Amino acid sequence: MNLFETLKDRNLLYQTTDEEKLKELLNGQVTVYCGTDPTADSLHIGHCVPCTILRRFQQAGHKVLILVGGATAAIGDPTGKTDMRPMLTKEQLAHNIEGIKKAYSKFVTFEGDNPAIIVNNADWFSGYDYVNFMRDVGVHFNVNKMITNEIYAKRIEEGGLTFFEMGYMLMQAYDFLYLNKTYGCNLEWGGADQWGNIVAGTELGRKMNFLDGKNRVMVGATNPLLLTPEGKKMGKTEKGAIWIDNDKISAYDFYQGIYQTPDACVEMMFALFTDIPMNEVRDMIKSDIVASKKRLAYEITKFIRNEEDAILAQNMSNNLFASSSINKDNAPKFEIELSDNEIGVLDLLVNAKFVQSKGEARRLIDQNGLSMDGETIKDATMLIKKEDLTNGILFKKGKKNFLNIIAK
Repeated sequence: MNLFETLKDRNLLYQTTDEEKLKELLNGQVTVYCGTDPTADSLHIGHCVPCTILRRFQQAGHKVLILVGGATAAIGDPTGKTDMRPMLTKEQLAHNIEGIKKAYSKFVTFEGDNPAIIVNNADWFSGYDYVNFMRDVGVHFNVNKMITNEIYAKRIEEGGLTFFEMGYMLMQAYDFLYLNKTYGCNLEWGGADQWGNIVAGTELGRKMNFLDGKNRVMVGATNPLLLTPEGKKMGKTEKGAIWIDNDKISAYDFYQGIYQTPDACVEMMFALFTDIPMNEVRDMIKSDIVASKKRLAYEITKFIRNEEDAILAQNMSNNLFASSSINKDNAPKFEIELSDNEIGVLDLLVNAKFVQSKGEARRLIDQNGLSMDGETIKDATMLIKKEDLTNGILFKKGKKNFLNIIAK
């Protein structure tokens, strides 16, 4: 089965600007790029859908470019947003770009005979004179047509679309043109919500071909979005984002986050993150959805983190939910090293990654949603002694989340 057939079989190809040309490209060797704006220093599971596609391209021998939007992130993609994204400083962007590189290494290799290449559009937009850019690129974009595009719909609805944000489409379109000229890139891939931006790039290439008589091959394609039944992008649970960075989430919480995948999304998660044949996946889901979700959680934890973490999280989950009562012995454990003899409860819970922030912890305390060793926590300023953590303290959040925090 070639790559085109694999993508179709796994329902990972949603739209393309030219299906026949895409088939032709995939029968040879294609150079594909996918862009990501470094608005955070890691990716959560919902961000990783295009990454899983790039993995398949590289495995099939195609050339992979990963565009980190150092320039476009300074604007922020307006797609689906009701508010303009906060502008990041150069220092924040540099920090986030390093984190994104680390995240992508879980999906593609940057070594060997066919390494993936990371490019940063700040490199070609830096120093590009505004007037020249508008003469070269802006002249090819019709504003009336642009504002009918769904990527701007929510911002227009809120009455807040800025000219600053409208420039995002022009910049992304030029990215494709630049990569085609510099790297021979002939395919842009992205999520379905990027369709308008992707088409803009292929249209820009077509118009430039007409002007200079060249024959640039520029095809766009998208994968379906990973959406919950409520229409929201997957990647977060009630406990927070399912980060792929090991330092941001425990193996147990990662595993549980995947296990909580809505039933309707299980098949696509298998299609994206595993190589299990789809006929086997569909039979498994039809036979036992609960067992399928356990298998899914194990396989993705093994893929994103490692097999040791997958086994550990699986055993912790089995022990935790097979027990009629939860205690320190069967609860997930977190060992913490303390330099002082006491620590504030909020700092303790944040350091143990049991809550995302002190603000979350305070809200839970106000709602009587946090307890330690069976006693509801009432005081957000309380201090916990190191000696009391020697044998562990069992914390509970909500109805189902437990963590035994132990001092090293």
